[in-house]
Amino acid sequence: MPLLTESTKEDQYSILFDVVNEHGVSNFGLMANESWNNDPKRTLFTLSRYKFVSRLLAGSTSVLEVGCADAFGTRIVQQSVQQLTAIDFDPVFIDDIRNRYNPKWPFNYFEHDMLSGPVKSIFDAVYCLDVLEHIDPTDEHLFICNCLESLAPNGVFIVGIPSLESQIYASPQSKQGHVNCKTAVQLKSFLNSYFDNVFIFSMNDEVIHTGFYPMAHYLFALCCSPRLHT
Repeated sequence: MPLLTESTKEDQYSILFDVVNEHGVSNFGLMANESWNNDPKRTLFTLSRYKFVSRLLAGSTSVLEVGCADAFGTRIVQQSVQQLTAIDFDPVFIDDIRNRYNPKWPFNYFEHDMLSGPVKSIFDAVYCLDVLEHIDPTDEHLFICNCLESLAPNGVFIVGIPSLESQIYASPQSKQGHVNCKTAVQLKSFLNSYFDNVFIFSMNDEVIHTGFYPMAHYLFALCCSPRLHT
C-alpha cells in the first residue's frame, strides 16, 4: 500500500494517516461484519462484554479465550493482559483471523474444540463469551472440566451467556444455536459445582449492573477458587 501523505485542516489529526501507513485500514471479522451491517448496536453490546472482561483480567500474565469466533473483540482484552491465546472449533473463523492478523497486535490463535480435550497449557484466566449456550447440556460438564484443566489453581474463569428470560426476544438465528441458556440461579448453581465462589452480574445492552436477574438480557459469572473435579 503506498504511503499516504495527505493532511487534514487540523494538525492533530495527522495521526490518522500515520496509523493507516503503519497498520493499514482494519477490516471487520466475519461475525462483526454481520452485526455491523444488520444491527450496529449489537456490535456495541458485544464489544462492551469484552470491555468488562478486560477490566476484570487487567494485568493477567496469560489468558485463554474459548470460542473466540472472528476474535474481533479479543483485542480489547489483549490490550489489558500480557499474553492472550484464542481458540475456536470452527476453522472458518480461524482462517478469518489469519487473513486479518496484524503482527503489531500479536496473539496466539488456533483451531481447538474444548469438548475434545483441554488446551495443553495453563492460564491465569479463562473466559468464554456467548459459548456455553451453544453447548448441549449433556456436554456441559465435559466442557467445564476441560476448561478447568487449562486453568491455574488460583485462576479466574469468566462466563458470559444470554439469559434464559431473554430468549423470547432473540432472533431466529440466535435461537437456532442457543440450546443451553440459563437463568441466573441456574447458572450460579451449575458453576458452584466447579468453583467455591461464583459472582453473577446482570447486563442490559452495554450496561453491567447487579440488578434484578430475571430482567437481565445477558449474564456474567465470575468464578474463583476452582474445585478438584473428576
